[in-house]
Amino acid sequence: MPKIYVAGPLFTEGQRWLLERVDAVCHEQGFETYLPHRDAGLFDRDSDSSFFFQQDLRQLQEAAIVVAVLNGDDVDSGTAWEMGYFYAVKGGPIVGYVHDTRKPHPKAQLNPMVVGGLHALVHDLEALAEALRALRKS
Repeated sequence: MPKIYVAGPLFTEGQRWLLERVDAVCHEQGFETYLPHRDAGLFDRDSDSSFFFQQDLRQLQEAAIVVAVLNGDDVDSGTAWEMGYFYAVKGGPIVGYVHDTRKPHPKAQLNPMVVGGLHALVHDLEALAEALRALRKS
């Protein structure tokens, strides 16, 4: 079963809630997922950051697809790094998800380096499901 790495900011309850909804859509479409805060735990300032780095790196190497939440004033730095690494090493599809009223035209407002690596950019969970169904067929 293909694995999706679900990337995005996970520092607040709201951010984790959205990542969990994205994860649920991936499961509904028949994919196995890696969700960092669920599967590796939450980083805090007393944690060993190398554990999280190594775990996430290993999971990116095993993933077939990345789904990245790109909400916010700017793309989360960890998410941008995960996308860039996956694009450079695996070259697999990256689906960006933006549902943020601060970005009425996300393709024009996101950094071109982020947009350039995307297979698809979706704006709601239904469109995410549709993009994943298309990837499953290909």
